[in-house]
Amino acid sequence: MSETVELDRASDPKAVRGYVLYDWGKSAFETSVTVAILPVWYAYLFLEANGLTTSVFGKLMTSDAIWAYSVSGAALMVALISPSLGVIADRRAIKMWWLRILTYVGAGGTFLIGFALLVDGYEWLWILVMFVIANVGLNGAGVFYNSLLPHMGTDDEMDDISNKAFAYGYLGGGLLLLIHFGMVLSLTGDWVVPFCIASAGVWWYGFALLTFKWVPEPPIQNEMDAMGVMDSTRLALSEIKKTLSETNKFRTLFIYMLAYFFFIDGINTVTALGGVYGPVVLGLTATQLMITILAVQFVAWPSALAFTILSNGGPVKGWLPLKGWFTVFTVKEGIGTKKALSVALAGWVVLCFAAVSFAPLVFDSHDDHEIMYEWDEEAQAYQVQINYDAHGIAQKLDYADGEFDEQSWAQGYASVLPIELDNRTATYDWVYGKSADEPQFLHSIPSDSATMQSLISSIDETRFSVSVSGGPLEGQTNVGIDHPTNLGDGPLDGYTMWVRDNFWAKLGLDVGLQFLLLGCGMGLVLGGSQGLARSLFGQMVPETRSAEFFGFFGFFGKVAALIGPFIYATMTLMFDSRVGVLSVALLILIGALMMRLVDVEAGRADARAEDARNRGID
Repeated sequence: MSETVELDRASDPKAVRGYVLYDWGKSAFETSVTVAILPVWYAYLFLEANGLTTSVFGKLMTSDAIWAYSVSGAALMVALISPSLGVIADRRAIKMWWLRILTYVGAGGTFLIGFALLVDGYEWLWILVMFVIANVGLNGAGVFYNSLLPHMGTDDEMDDISNKAFAYGYLGGGLLLLIHFGMVLSLTGDWVVPFCIASAGVWWYGFALLTFKWVPEPPIQNEMDAMGVMDSTRLALSEIKKTLSETNKFRTLFIYMLAYFFFIDGINTVTALGGVYGPVVLGLTATQLMITILAVQFVAWPSALAFTILSNGGPVKGWLPLKGWFTVFTVKEGIGTKKALSVALAGWVVLCFAAVSFAPLVFDSHDDHEIMYEWDEEAQAYQVQINYDAHGIAQKLDYADGEFDEQSWAQGYASVLPIELDNRTATYDWVYGKSADEPQFLHSIPSDSATMQSLISSIDETRFSVSVSGGPLEGQTNVGIDHPTNLGDGPLDGYTMWVRDNFWAKLGLDVGLQFLLLGCGMGLVLGGSQGLARSLFGQMVPETRSAEFFGFFGFFGKVAALIGPFIYATMTLMFDSRVGVLSVALLILIGALMMRLVDVEAGRADARAEDARNRGID
């Protein structure tokens, strides 16, 4: 008989430090690359190479559609094979081996994105392929990284380790993102953005080396001999079939996985679509969006640690990845993982209702509008410019839906709009000056210009606003029907207008500050919900089958990541974006209510019983 493997061991501080530093490293990809920098760069290079669309398998597709399909396909592929990989990893000591290999793939793909400019004319395609490869590495590595959690310490230590890992991720990703934003805003040259992206790959790989060095391979009793590909596949499929038939044996765990499916679906949808909802629905500027992203990172860092204390009680320690820990405050008694997670989920529901109420304040001055006509007394004519500090919707002219063609509209009023034609792509776009203090005026427009007056009237059908300052047309303004400040036609707009008029306006909180509050609120509950969700799962998973079950955990998360945006998009098409947000809140609420059926102690007992059975196998 082989030597008995000790399970549920107390944590090793050095191994825990190595474990959480992996999150510190790979979060750079999730923040700087996935959210903040790469999508904008990719969209710019795609437009430069193709215009608004290109043909894929005979069908015209936009850049964002190609991006979404490619990333979703990569995530789904990993989700489908991760349970099978987990089965093998539970029978052979290869969790750390797989983590290394997939980290090489993920960090290497990220690093290679930075070489896109060497592929002249196909930069966007190079970015897409490397980004898909990096996502395969990230999602695949995540299965084995998460499966290490039950081996890092006892069940009672799980909250602390899981939340600390997320906290390190928020802080590490946030610090590098802050550096990258500083570089993008202060440096010039085509090399800046590629360098930032490539450095995220180096950052990920560099800190992962400490993980590989300090985190040991979890021991396996009665390790299985090496097998060929076909034999491994047959074993994996048979074991997955067996697992799916074990709902009675792991009843609590499967109930929790279903609840997790709903609430993580909603949470992932909010975090994934916040970057679109802000600029498109609320009209945020790029600067406001960047500030909010940073706020989420730096608020989520200490909040993740605070949720550990809410759950278990005790001192708050380990706020920085250093050996010199210090205590911030102490809570004598915690409320438990399940209740703490429920608090975080309730916070998410509240945030979704708050997001429905967000709206720009009604314009009260000339300088608020996107398109501004200024009277030049000397020239006795109007000059026109785009407002740098407007709500961001004037940053790019595009094709809207079939009801209104922005490009045709812009072409018809090109003589009185601050736009230029890109001859290569045959598309118009706004023209900005060097700074807000140095606007670029393209036209000198007579006060009796019929075209200018027609333009002011035509704003009715657009998503823009216009204002005239000085001259014979002084005070003329117009706000388009699709402008973020123009409410009233949506099912929830009555609620939004009431909150705006009676709360946001009286406090003087414009939409940028409203969204910043949302970001801070997301930061407060994000770390707690993600860390505690993983911890609770880890507590109810048998250590001897951790990779297998975390493979299913990853599968549920990835499938949820596909379904949530689909529900949001469907409700948005049927009604509007605010109804889409409300549907996401209902998903989280369903998951939170299902948590009432989860008996954590019963789940822990099931896991211990399974480990005992597996340890008795020769």
